[in-house]
Amino acid sequence: MTRENQMNENRNRLPSRHKRHGHPPSRSFGATRWALVILSSLVVGLSSFAATPSAKQLENWLKRFPAADANGDGKLTLAEAETYRKKLLGSRKPADAGGTQKGAPREFPVDPGWETKRFPEHAVSYKSPEEIKAIYAKQLRGNQPAVVSFPKPKDGALRIVGTGHSFMAPGYQTFPIICQAAGFEQPLYTHTGGGITGSTRYKWEQENGIFQFDGQPMPKLLASIANAEWEAMMWGPYFNDRPEYYSCWIDFCLKFNPHMKFYLSDAWPQLYQLGEVPESESFFTAEVFDRMGKERTAGYSTMVKTLRDRYGDRIFIMPTSDAMVLSAKHYLRGELPGIEGINRIIGKKERSLWRDQLGHLGPGFERLEGYVFYASLYGRSPESIKGDVPFSDKGDFPSRELDRLFRKIAWRAVSNHPLSGVQDVNGDGVRD
Repeated sequence: MTRENQMNENRNRLPSRHKRHGHPPSRSFGATRWALVILSSLVVGLSSFAATPSAKQLENWLKRFPAADANGDGKLTLAEAETYRKKLLGSRKPADAGGTQKGAPREFPVDPGWETKRFPEHAVSYKSPEEIKAIYAKQLRGNQPAVVSFPKPKDGALRIVGTGHSFMAPGYQTFPIICQAAGFEQPLYTHTGGGITGSTRYKWEQENGIFQFDGQPMPKLLASIANAEWEAMMWGPYFNDRPEYYSCWIDFCLKFNPHMKFYLSDAWPQLYQLGEVPESESFFTAEVFDRMGKERTAGYSTMVKTLRDRYGDRIFIMPTSDAMVLSAKHYLRGELPGIEGINRIIGKKERSLWRDQLGHLGPGFERLEGYVFYASLYGRSPESIKGDVPFSDKGDFPSRELDRLFRKIAWRAVSNHPLSGVQDVNGDGVRD
């Protein structure tokens, strides 16, 4: 069977997108707020990657938001769209004190095109490698290469591409430094964004020039995936993720690099799970963290199992959630040297596990995430790295003692997770 036929067979096994999608948007979110989220993402997001929307894109927006056509001439200009967005922003009520909807949106509409059996025909992923490269080359300036590639490493390093947001950024920063301390250079090429703009769905639409990016593709990763060799891809999760947001990337990668493997971080517990922000950190117990951790990981474990049913055991979880739960329990026992609190907005301590309501990591924990990435991708315990890792931290924090504990926690989380692909039954710090 040819590789192309195999890819088609994999797609044919999938149920229709309509059946695969989850529950419809909550009615309580409100029509006005739905419009705000859609139009804000279209107009504000537009400014970050293109100067002017296509005529078809403006036409699609007009169909969704006829009230945005201020002069009633049947045509929507960017100025009219921006004015309409500002009007909606002005009418929006602020989030309540409990923070039920602050920061990155947890509820948002998804283009109905995801419900169809096939993406629009002009999707970049349907084009040849040469065409994809040419599309991206037109967007670059100076001597930037349209295709990033690395020679096959002789030291066993994996050539990795990745997407992600601010929850992945700490690990993306420290992971290559950790690899260097372990004795090799890490080839890594990413396309990231903040919040929803770094999600796998958003990046697929953006790279392909479809849906909210109709006619304005930015195939940063697609050009390199199609024209170079890679061994792995990494992703960060996002609210309301669906298997098809990942299967599209998997299908494309396997078409050109059939031996690739895929790694999804499952993030970690966040305050929104509690409904209301606790008044005191005394609320948190080991049982609370265990429950929050299980809630966070359950959905992604189910999704990875679903993807494994389609593609085999080539999709894995990088268990950052388990690592943070273990860290929190160490803190509760007084075993996390130098860490002074659980969340800065509750306990007002700078050196906390989390620094804000959304759940961004506190200072020092970028090391822990990097160690989880390293242990997951290479099946080796970070504890085996000799000496200190040359992170960019200044001063005496994190201490050497805390750093060594991070290494231990990362290996424990990875080697004990059933979907990490890493087991260490004999306890030698190397994947069995």
